[in-house]
Amino acid sequence: MHAIDVLLLIVSCLLITIIVLQESKEDAMNAFSGEKSDLFANRKQRGFEVWVNYITAGLSIAFIVFAVLAAFFVDRFPL
Repeated sequence: MHAIDVLLLIVSCLLITIIVLQESKEDAMNAFSGEKSDLFANRKQRGFEVWVNYITAGLSIAFIVFAVLAAFFVDRFPL
């Protein structure tokens, strides 16, 4: 197992954790009842929500980069 694989595993676990921490913008009951959705309402994110979005974006980019690097290194340098 390469170091890049370990980094990919760590980033993926952090990404899963931060996604679970995000608040849902849509109520599940509205999806089944057919009530009007406020999905596109103007609602400014503040405080914790902003930081969670920034961290999610950063971890997503890191996950993609590490996945590409892991695919490259597995082909070039097998154990």
